[in-house]
Amino acid sequence: MPDLDRPSDVRVPLDRAALAAWLRDTLGVEGDLDVRQFPSGFSNLTYLVTVGGREVVLRRPPPGADVKGGHDMGREATILGALHGHVPVPEPLGVEATGDVLGAPFYVMERVEGVVLRATDRPIGAEAMGQVADAFVQTLADLHAVDLEAVGLAHFGRPEGYVRRQVEGWRRRYERAKTDEIPDLDAAFDWLDANQPPESGTALLHNDYKYDNFVLDPARLDGSAGGATEVGGLVRAILDWELATVGDPLMDLGSTLGYWIEDGDSPALKALALSPTWWPGNPSRDELVRRYAEATGRDVGDAVVYYVYGLVKLAVIAQQIYARWRAGHATDPRFEGLLHTVRACGDAAVRAVDRGRLSTLYDS
Repeated sequence: MPDLDRPSDVRVPLDRAALAAWLRDTLGVEGDLDVRQFPSGFSNLTYLVTVGGREVVLRRPPPGADVKGGHDMGREATILGALHGHVPVPEPLGVEATGDVLGAPFYVMERVEGVVLRATDRPIGAEAMGQVADAFVQTLADLHAVDLEAVGLAHFGRPEGYVRRQVEGWRRRYERAKTDEIPDLDAAFDWLDANQPPESGTALLHNDYKYDNFVLDPARLDGSAGGATEVGGLVRAILDWELATVGDPLMDLGSTLGYWIEDGDSPALKALALSPTWWPGNPSRDELVRRYAEATGRDVGDAVVYYVYGLVKLAVIAQQIYARWRAGHATDPRFEGLLHTVRACGDAAVRAVDRGRLSTLYDS
């Protein structure tokens, strides 16, 4: 079984004295300060901070990021506060929105310890993996069923015209971050623009919903609590809400489909190593859509359009990070290879359109 999610050495340092003073004034905790950084993730930076024997998790934007363009720490903390007690999320504890303390805004939240599945881990058993997949789909259905009025998020986004804004917005972001010509991705954007689906409803969207944003109960994976036999209690927390908004829930499903790699997919997509969706016990993309439709009662229709949306969105996110790396604003060596991911997303999108299906795109 994969190890508990553990931090390692700090790659992007924090001002420890300033942070210690803020923690003392905001949370009332002081003492010896230890800071470590979680190694995963391509966007916001996440740290484990231990002070006075208490562990908290700190989130801040990466260096060179546009804080107003997807790295709003106060917004992310607001979502956690609204959802806490309704879906499994960490409890937010404090927000520093000015950037005066650490040079960038940040917030801290409770630490939820558990297992995070990543593609670089050794696979868990097929039966346990199947249970995780069931919990994955049901938790997404639960999220999309949250009463927005009841949790105070009814006015959090602009659901009217959401599909159109997303299709157009992600293309604009791509054009701004573009460094190389990728004809397949341009073709995918053209097709998506001409085949935008109708609005299907309104829900809270996570917009980055994948396995490595889940914290799982290790006892339910290794059998010491009877195995992963029930959805309830298996998911301890959903992380990384920086892209969350209110909009069309099927677009959220599309984002997940973009991350859902099958065993026969392009090696370039598997090399991205985000979520282990091809491990034995996982459903195919077609089956994932069917299970979501059953859990929510929604008519997904032709899901190819949502899959293509998920792929071009993933491509743009990778392109933005790659452009930051190429401009010298990021030094993580993983970022150098993200251009291959952008090309692979465009290729998969064109294949899905040409074949009119989600799965087995690379069969002859």
